[in-house]
Amino acid sequence: MSRPLRAPRFDPRAGFHMEGKDSGPSVPQGLLKAARSSGQLNLAGRNLGEVPQCVWRINMDIPEEANQNLSFSSTERWWEQTDLTKLIISSNKLQSLSDDLRLLPALTVLDIHDNQLTSLPSAIRELENLQKLNISHNKLKMLPEEITSLKNLKALHLQHNELTCIPEGFEHLSSLEDLDLSNNRLATVPAGFALLSSLLRLNLSSNQLKSLPAEISRMKRLKHLDCDSNLLETVPPDVGSMESLELLYLRRNKLRVLPEFPSSRQLKELYLSENQIEMLGAEHLQHLQAILVLDLRGNKLQSVPEEMALLQSLERLDLSNNDISSLPCSLGNLHLKFLALEGNPLRTIRREIIAKGTQEVLKYLRSKIKDDGTSQNDFVPKTAMTLPSESRVNVHAIVTLKLLDYSDKQAALIPDDIFDATKSNIITSVNFSKNQLCEIPQRNNFLSSLPEEMSSLTKLQSINLSFNRFKVLPAVLYHIPTLEAVLISNNQVGSVDPQKMKLMENLSTLDLQNNDLLQIPPELGNCVQLRTLLLDGNPFRVPRAAILMKGTAAVLEYLRDRIPA
Repeated sequence: MSRPLRAPRFDPRAGFHMEGKDSGPSVPQGLLKAARSSGQLNLAGRNLGEVPQCVWRINMDIPEEANQNLSFSSTERWWEQTDLTKLIISSNKLQSLSDDLRLLPALTVLDIHDNQLTSLPSAIRELENLQKLNISHNKLKMLPEEITSLKNLKALHLQHNELTCIPEGFEHLSSLEDLDLSNNRLATVPAGFALLSSLLRLNLSSNQLKSLPAEISRMKRLKHLDCDSNLLETVPPDVGSMESLELLYLRRNKLRVLPEFPSSRQLKELYLSENQIEMLGAEHLQHLQAILVLDLRGNKLQSVPEEMALLQSLERLDLSNNDISSLPCSLGNLHLKFLALEGNPLRTIRREIIAKGTQEVLKYLRSKIKDDGTSQNDFVPKTAMTLPSESRVNVHAIVTLKLLDYSDKQAALIPDDIFDATKSNIITSVNFSKNQLCEIPQRNNFLSSLPEEMSSLTKLQSINLSFNRFKVLPAVLYHIPTLEAVLISNNQVGSVDPQKMKLMENLSTLDLQNNDLLQIPPELGNCVQLRTLLLDGNPFRVPRAAILMKGTAAVLEYLRDRIPA
């Protein structure tokens, strides 16, 4: 006589039933069941000293609930469940990984940061589908050569380890776009790095590099290069020929001279603080047409060249803690939002003027142009008192920078002779801000909306809506796919739509400073196309100022980490 089946005993922890087969650490059965359905398993912060065997075998073993649940529904058939593609075992106490890692060949994301790993298993080469590998904040002294077999790897985060060298064949990671080697003990960078043809972001900060290989300039797609906090005494001249470079960090090194940037027409942010630079010449500045941020704090500069006034896109200029005794009055023609001068022996500007802030300093410099009777065509006075009929046309800006500038005139219309001055020159930028225009409104006006017809501007690359009365980012902007820069600071913007913004594939600069943003949506972190994101002067509490100071890439990473699972 057969014994009747007993109903399974009720477990108040149902859904979090512990896997019973393992002799090692346990994993809640509910998590395993969910992972078989979603393909994702998160075991972060569980105080694990080793990875449970049931994790490695999750794609192979029959799940426990298949034996216990006699009414296993068609929607829960274990043999139809998805393979594990994302495994997060960060913030534990792992000292090693088993070769059983090879049992998870479908993994595309492996996150094991913040553990105590001293090595990686050779079996890692069998994770052929891996696209993102995060091994940061461990104790790795070397990498296995097998890691160079991961041909589909796009992001490799190795920061905060104890690496002293890079294995041969690293250049075989042909799909790699994001490589972070910061905070290690590297003394050299292999010349073979130049063959990482897909690389967009390279972080080499906080190592022991005394030089960079000249071959690094062959990275034609590289947009972000971070070499902060090393021992660099020189930078290869060819760095200035990197056509796609947008952000270059060289802070806290031993640089005395700068390279020229003849081909870096996309360079938007250049950080050179805390070096030993003694001289800045026209040759260092003349090609930086797109520069937004120039950080020269803590060097040994004694003067600022007049050519600084040609950087018409410049928004932030830090000259603090140098040996500068005077400034060219033409600096007042720049449309700076931030100018730092503290810690210089300036004799031509009183301290009380500097203490009043950027705009007062610029106003003072402009007034000195007029007082001195300066009549240079290259550096035009643009004060609110200048009448349109008295104004000069900056011919140099028209010819060299393709810029037509008639700003800060309080004019109700633009005189014909301003347009006549362009003659046959090609103009790519027009600045009519700070006027009283009725027909061509721009910055410092009273706009609160934009017409839908603007979506027909299929070649528009940049729009400046600063100092208006927008309460939201105008919806029509989301439908202009060519936009590369949206400047909408000093408005009343209270929200942005990160989902729509993600579709703006060309958008690299977004200035939302001094608005009414009470919170920053975490999904904004998915807008990885952004290279410059400015959020200062908003009432939100997070991200904190310390995060904002780390730059755009750090802010986006911080936001992505806060996206609900």
